[in-house]
Amino acid sequence: MQVDDPAVGENLGELSRAFAGSDDPELIEAFLRSLLTPSEIADVAARWALVKALDAKVPQREIARELGLSLCKITRGSRELKKPDSPFRHMLVLATVPRGD
Repeated sequence: MQVDDPAVGENLGELSRAFAGSDDPELIEAFLRSLLTPSEIADVAARWALVKALDAKVPQREIARELGLSLCKITRGSRELKKPDSPFRHMLVLATVPRGD
């Protein structure tokens, strides 16, 4: 599948709705670990760590050194975080909201 294939948006939308409809983070993590390769899991985890580090105002060169990410990826993440109504910002808020267990 190519990124511009309409099926990409359709499938990503289905996954997004499934995640949003779940109240079981352990199920989502198990699903991601089943769906993704170990390398992809590490990459996704590093990208999320990048977003958190940028939000914490960690210098970009320190992030690059600690996470092994390119400055290009870090700059892209920084731009995304600064956008008005940033999805990164929304997800950071959701990640810190206590769950009603």
